[in-house]
Amino acid sequence: MSAPRLAVALLAAAVLVLPSGAAAYAPAASATVTPGVMTLTAGGQCTANFVYTAGGKTYLGQAAHCSSTGAQTDTDGCESGSLPLGTRVDIGPGAASGRLAYNSWLAMQAAGETDDETCAFNDFALIEIDPADVGKVNPSVPKFGGPTRVGGASRMLATVFSYGNSSLRQGITLLSPKQGTVLSTSPGGWSRNVLTVTPGVPGDSGSGFLDAGGAAIGTLSTLALLPIPGSNGVGDLGRELAYASSHGIPGLELVPGTEPFRGSLL
Repeated sequence: MSAPRLAVALLAAAVLVLPSGAAAYAPAASATVTPGVMTLTAGGQCTANFVYTAGGKTYLGQAAHCSSTGAQTDTDGCESGSLPLGTRVDIGPGAASGRLAYNSWLAMQAAGETDDETCAFNDFALIEIDPADVGKVNPSVPKFGGPTRVGGASRMLATVFSYGNSSLRQGITLLSPKQGTVLSTSPGGWSRNVLTVTPGVPGDSGSGFLDAGGAAIGTLSTLALLPIPGSNGVGDLGRELAYASSHGIPGLELVPGTEPFRGSLL
């Protein structure tokens, strides 16, 4: 192969273009912006869940409460305060930057939402990634690969997987991948109570959950003390995306991972 052709081949292998129509993504092995990366919003630390696209823009998901202006106990999204859209978000940190483009709390308050479950569990936000940083993105979940699609409700005792990135783990990445079990689902289907090993901790908020087939099913919202210490409240991703699509980000889609799903901690 001639030198010019070799250069073209290497360039083609260096990026991955997904059919979502957003942009070229970095290979999973070298990407610095992925699901599970840390996000900092005015000092509030969270973990990103998945990569999304709409209107040719690329987004990273986090919890709405990551930009909260209230106390940690202020969890009703129809009443709790949030920093405004446009607020800068550091990703990595240092890997990339973005801005708060959607926040379910702000959207629900603007819409006059009154449904109790929606107000309590619709805890979802989107960071629009700076176009200059989109080439650093890969949508695959570290360790597990996927997601394959947006999944539906998980049955009771179903196996789930997640990847947290709280600084409380002191950079010990072996503690980031988690496997767990669905214990219950809220009456309206907006939230699941999930028990994982290791449990989610502060800083893991917003991290994504996959089912046993690699489908993206939810995002970490709350850390529970009762009825089972160490269990977590996981918001339903399908409902969160549908609400975002109809309240600010039309055409929002999950970007599937470029790496095959591997449903195991081993």
